Amino acid sequence: MFIHIGNNNVIHSCDVIAIIDYHLISSSTIMEELITESSKQHKIVGPLEAAKSIMITKDLIYYSSLSVSTLKKRASMISTISKLNDFSDDVKELDSEEV
Repeated sequence: MFIHIGNNNVIHSCDVIAIIDYHLISSSTIMEELITESSKQHKIVGPLEAAKSIMITKDLIYYSSLSVSTLKKRASMISTISKLNDFSDDVKELDSEEV
């Protein structure tokens, strides 16, 4: 499944490693180092000016103008949808039995 993370970016949900509040980056030297190195390697996508959160994936780091809670809700919704059973075959069988 895919998650729309704002700013015309859509990512594959299985690639997500972490969703972090943008303001917490400065409180961690490891996070600052990760951002600095990723920036040098041109592996950061999205608008820094409007960033409320960052999404770390296998290959890239995305700045998102959406909050962590919004992204979490979107990811949870996708998780819920993927857990739903597909009853479409059962419905087709019922329809063909009625005819």
